[in-house]
Amino acid sequence: MPPAPSMIATCACGEVEVRAFGKPIVSAACYCDDCQKGAAEIEALPNAPAVRDPDGGTAYTLYRNDRFECSRGAERLKRHKLKETSPTNRVVATCCNSAMFVNFDRGPHWVSAYRARFHGDPPPLQARICTKFKPDGVVLVDDVPSYNRFPPSFIIKLLTSRIAMALGR
Repeated sequence: MPPAPSMIATCACGEVEVRAFGKPIVSAACYCDDCQKGAAEIEALPNAPAVRDPDGGTAYTLYRNDRFECSRGAERLKRHKLKETSPTNRVVATCCNSAMFVNFDRGPHWVSAYRARFHGDPPPLQARICTKFKPDGVVLVDDVPSYNRFPPSFIIKLLTSRIAMALGR
């Protein structure tokens, strides 16, 4: 029997629900060009809720693939790609055009769930990454560390989670 979900996220209208189990890998806001472009394209869909934070970052909570599932409304999920050949999927609930999570056709062992979709108290933001791409004129608050690229601590968390997943922990 799987453990009880630690976090539940739904689309804006409640038709789609995803569940995350256990402790997340990391919770971060990304400012890279792809995250900004993907967010803008999703936000341009009819009645879509905001994807980006007011400072232009896109906040995610990362979970291992084996600790994340769609528990309701999977048939309403649609992949959104910036380019047809991209392995990155920004997954949107078509019922209300809510951005739900980012996954990959191949490669990474994690899902980046849009932090704003979670109910209750989502894990606190731990870092801002790829800030060299932040919108002009934005001044970031210093409540968490900010990094121009991916910091070593972020990479170490991803690697550690991959090892734990391979070992079945």
